[in-house]
Amino acid sequence: MDLTTTIAAALAALALTVFCGWRGGLPLNVLKGPRMMPWRPLMVAGAVLVLLLTAHALNLLGLKTGDPRY
Repeated sequence: MDLTTTIAAALAALALTVFCGWRGGLPLNVLKGPRMMPWRPLMVAGAVLVLLLTAHALNLLGLKTGDPRY
């Protein structure tokens, strides 16, 4: 992936993380029934994706991330 695509994917994952965090933080509505979407695990998955894409973007910019032995 090139740098532009990586940054666009990271921003989309960040938007997903913020949206899922907002939805997961809303109070329960007992009249509507249980929540059918697991917002908190989706938020964590989005945050992990942002972290991985940020490391990938830094590698594309020339910074070395990861194990220094390799």
